[in-house]
Amino acid sequence: MKHCIIAKFVPEITPEEKARIAEDVEKLFAPVTEISGVHGIKVLRNCIDRPNRYDLMIEITMEKEALEVYDASEAHREWKEKYGSLLARKAIFDHE
Repeated sequence: MKHCIIAKFVPEITPEEKARIAEDVEKLFAPVTEISGVHGIKVLRNCIDRPNRYDLMIEITMEKEALEVYDASEAHREWKEKYGSLLARKAIFDHE
């Protein structure tokens, strides 16, 4: 399945900060592929900067059974702890 985290930063975050954050998030999530059942990860940046757009999507390809292990992972905890306050909104979408 694909586990997608779609994030919208608070308005105070500049385009330059968004780019830096995306790079940091790529590094943060790189070890997630070491979790059994996780097959890949992509961090995608929105190419259109408009108020009605989300800024970042983290797409993790995994077996459904790996979701619980991922949820308990250091990367997931750090994502929420470090970047949660910078998010105006987020959406989680899982699909086959």
